[in-house]
Amino acid sequence: MITVSGIGWLTNEGYGGVRSRQRIRYENGEGVNSLPKRGIFSHSFKNFGRLDAISRMTAYAVALAVQDAGIKYVPGLKQDIGIIGTNTEGSLQADLAYFRDYVGSGRTLSRGNLFIYTLPSSPVGEAAIHFGFLGPLLYARGLDNSLVTVLDIAEEMITAKETSIMLAGKAEETEAVFFVLGCRPGQGEAGSVDLEDLRKIVKTTPGVASMIRELSLLTARKASCED
Repeated sequence: MITVSGIGWLTNEGYGGVRSRQRIRYENGEGVNSLPKRGIFSHSFKNFGRLDAISRMTAYAVALAVQDAGIKYVPGLKQDIGIIGTNTEGSLQADLAYFRDYVGSGRTLSRGNLFIYTLPSSPVGEAAIHFGFLGPLLYARGLDNSLVTVLDIAEEMITAKETSIMLAGKAEETEAVFFVLGCRPGQGEAGSVDLEDLRKIVKTTPGVASMIRELSLLTARKASCED
């Protein structure tokens, strides 16, 4: 059985981890850009200032997810962990920013730091570099609920033994959520969520905030039954 050992999330109102029951609201005047100052990363994120909005949201959500799962990461440590992400527009906004810069430069040259993010897989690639993930890496979209699609693909990769742990999630400019999936992590622990529980909630609950409320209630019920 594939279980969910960590869930990291953030919205315009706050951020946290579901299994750890962490739920932190921003102070007045704060927002997602205040997260690096709060020590969300275990060590300095190289070239963080050049990341586009989706890449930053991806990095935040992945940091919260691995923390929620108790996965340690340090500079130089490489781990057999894969990552798959999705969002609504792919790299469209980054593509537009790059082309506007290209036009503004007389159609001769554009900044390389903009070109980096013209692929929809760039955000998960940046996360993989920082967190030391060596497993499969890809971006995917489905016709309906893309988050369900990436959960399905992550399950297939774990089942096929391409990796033992997958990070799967979505990141938009205003909200993001990532899940740590694996056959062993979290299994049998108080309040653990299996993939089928997660899939049902994702299919029927729009928006990260509502999804997190449902998952928090589910983990609380499971924990109380196991006490």
